[in-house]
Amino acid sequence: MAVITEETRFNADVLQAPIIGVAAQVGRHDSGMHKHKKHQLLFASSGCMSINLNGLWCVLPPSRAAWIPAGTIHCAVMRNVVAYRSLYFDAQVSQHLPKEIKIIAVNGLLRELIERMAYWEWEMPEKDQRAIFSLFCQEFGSAQEEHFALKLPSDRRLKVWLEDVMGGRDLPEPLVEMAKGIGASAKTISRIFTRETGMPYQSWRQQWRLQASIERLSEGESVSEVASGLKFSSDSAFISFFRKMTGNTPGRYLREPTE
Repeated sequence: MAVITEETRFNADVLQAPIIGVAAQVGRHDSGMHKHKKHQLLFASSGCMSINLNGLWCVLPPSRAAWIPAGTIHCAVMRNVVAYRSLYFDAQVSQHLPKEIKIIAVNGLLRELIERMAYWEWEMPEKDQRAIFSLFCQEFGSAQEEHFALKLPSDRRLKVWLEDVMGGRDLPEPLVEMAKGIGASAKTISRIFTRETGMPYQSWRQQWRLQASIERLSEGESVSEVASGLKFSSDSAFISFFRKMTGNTPGRYLREPTE
């Protein structure tokens, strides 16, 4: 069995197969923070997932996948219907796969391999998996890595504010307004963000804006809707911002990579 529903009780760690594939059509869902003994590749062939990986916020449109090493505390959130694909790898077959978190671009061949592995039977003999797994490793190893993950601050003074920001859709306030709401000085907030995220608050806010725009576009919102929702002055201002941040227009970014 590889296809599951939201009601299926599933725990990859108790299954003995070296590679476990899962496919599911998932609606609005929050997995809660958890971890696995196996390595995991997380991918949505349609829809969009928002994931928290050890304090890193990542957005996965259908052109991107996340590699989650064993033991990594993480949470996956889906706000719309997602064609969920998840692959789990036992230590015995994953010795040459990464030990660190990675967000990668998914080209056409890698997409097809993920689909094939997500649907194969858990009881499939290992010898029948080898050829596909070998090709998967080659494509995975050559996939372009992405560095848009946003580090989240952990200071307790920002806890409630951060929960509201990550749980909502509105652009976070400018620094002065945000600091007033928290009851701290703008200078204090600036120091916290620089120390804990490695970037000033304004840069962090812009990175949040980018991630949110990718999420909204992947959920089917138009460029105009995203531009308006994230408070850009015009559609062209949003497209210019997106191109500056990613090197691509929104449409080109969301299409599958060709390399």
